[in-house]
Amino acid sequence: PSATPMVQTFARSAQGQPGRPAASLTSAFVGGYLAVWTLFSAVITLAQWGLLELRLVTPMMESASAWLSGGLLVAAGVFQFTDFKNACLNKCRTPMGFLMTEWRPGARGAFVMGLRHGAYCTGCCAMLMLLLFVLGVMNLVWIVVLTLVVLAEKLLPAEIVWPSRALGAGLIAWGGYLFLVGQG
Repeated sequence: PSATPMVQTFARSAQGQPGRPAASLTSAFVGGYLAVWTLFSAVITLAQWGLLELRLVTPMMESASAWLSGGLLVAAGVFQFTDFKNACLNKCRTPMGFLMTEWRPGARGAFVMGLRHGAYCTGCCAMLMLLLFVLGVMNLVWIVVLTLVVLAEKLLPAEIVWPSRALGAGLIAWGGYLFLVGQG
């Protein structure tokens, strides 16, 4: 859902391009975007398998370790404050800005643009997605909550940073608490 504004903006921009129909170019763009997320999903699936083998997650794919949970929460919280997160998020927030700086002609160009945009979106959201190991990979409520958080981050103007910072601080505090509980 959070990629919809970008895909719609791309589709409108592709309508005036010579050569292939806009639908074909948009499909290529979406294909590139999905290729990045598919790769990310494959890597996370391997990580999930490894964590399950190590008994760090339950068969229901929830963390079985306060240390794993605490580490992921703190890492995701700290990531909310990084320049890398903000740079990737800014590329995702401004579809027209992305298109103006990244435009490439043709279907191959559209695919490459999709790859680049997918990389930016993965860059700004991956740490939040990793929280599903803490909250439950199959927990629909947390999936919806994280989707709404990602959507809110992308839709808020860049100058409104306090929600991301508050989220980061909250995640760090929650992770720190789990570290304390895990030691006790």
